[in-house]
Amino acid sequence: MENYNYDIIIVGCGVGGLYTALNLPHDKNILIITKSDIQSSDSMLAQGGICVLHDANDYDAYFEDTMRAGHYENRKESVAIMIRSSRSIIDNLLDLGVRFAKNPDGSLQYTKEGAHSRPRICFHEDVTGKEITTTLLRHVQNLSNITMMEYTTMTDITTCNNICTGIKMALPDNQEILVAAPFVVMATGGIGGLYEHSTNFPHLTGDSCRIAKKHGIELEHMDYVQIHPTSLYTQTPGRSFLISESARGENAVLLNNHQNRFVNELLPRDVVSNAIYAEMKKENSKHVWMSFEKVPDDVILNHFPHIYEKCKEEGYNILQEPIPIVPAQHYFMGGIHVDSNSETTMPNLFAVGETSCNGVHGKNRLASNSLLESLVFAKRAATEITGRML
Repeated sequence: MENYNYDIIIVGCGVGGLYTALNLPHDKNILIITKSDIQSSDSMLAQGGICVLHDANDYDAYFEDTMRAGHYENRKESVAIMIRSSRSIIDNLLDLGVRFAKNPDGSLQYTKEGAHSRPRICFHEDVTGKEITTTLLRHVQNLSNITMMEYTTMTDITTCNNICTGIKMALPDNQEILVAAPFVVMATGGIGGLYEHSTNFPHLTGDSCRIAKKHGIELEHMDYVQIHPTSLYTQTPGRSFLISESARGENAVLLNNHQNRFVNELLPRDVVSNAIYAEMKKENSKHVWMSFEKVPDDVILNHFPHIYEKCKEEGYNILQEPIPIVPAQHYFMGGIHVDSNSETTMPNLFAVGETSCNGVHGKNRLASNSLLESLVFAKRAATEITGRML
């Protein structure tokens, strides 16, 4: 088994992994591996947007919205860190070239989603995650100190005296090699591949959590799994197509088979999902309906062009008719326990993004907090690692 050496290993190429890499010293040799191709991270799929503290007077409301959605099981310190860091993250993304929607005067345009008390979400059409992730990826690929390897799977970590010293990984030809590094960052995403119906890529199967458990690394809230209320119902197998939360924020409504509304669409995701399941059971149906009738056509075509096109491919014109929707597994609030600098209970092993649990989300994630949380705590991981390397 061959050995290789790097300064830092990052496992995963979503926004968490990429932003960690960008914030590390550019004179350090960094390896990024991904289990599939570099385009297939769930960060690419995030539609609605990314939250930001709207202004100084918004702090208490944003904090309360996040806590209430999380059933007040959130780690308050982490929520505060995320909110206080949000504006600098958005400013940095703008500097990197992310094309957030703007008003005619050049100011950022904000949208609103379920369980938010006011508009505070930056977005790019209905593919915000793709816009952010491809921008970060472009910058990472321009750095000569970073090596990226596709179709390469972490099979284990290596340790010495209960300190992380690197990883074992399987190459595309199934050859297994050891890679040593003083710091390892797990950014392997969620667990959707373990579910029959999920909005996640199927190769996301909780690998980091499984490896952490094997080594006695603390896990947290492994049963906190978020079901998204609105995925496009289809009988075709494969990943479920998400209908963004922001569609309901722009006045799309949910209807039963009698074309009657049955829930406040802007309640937290778990509440709306439960209401949909109850309606399906009552009507003995496999889905309910979403109507865009109250959403202006120009908003549909400019804010939700990809949703419009995908529904059209499935035979539905959302300008003229409702679409069938059903809840699907969407996000994992639990994961590997980390501190406020994203370090796990094993020294020199960090975890960021959906595979980590820093307590921001509590029992149920507030819409559009995931990209922000990943970026904020990825940067904190990078800052902590950098400080130890100096």
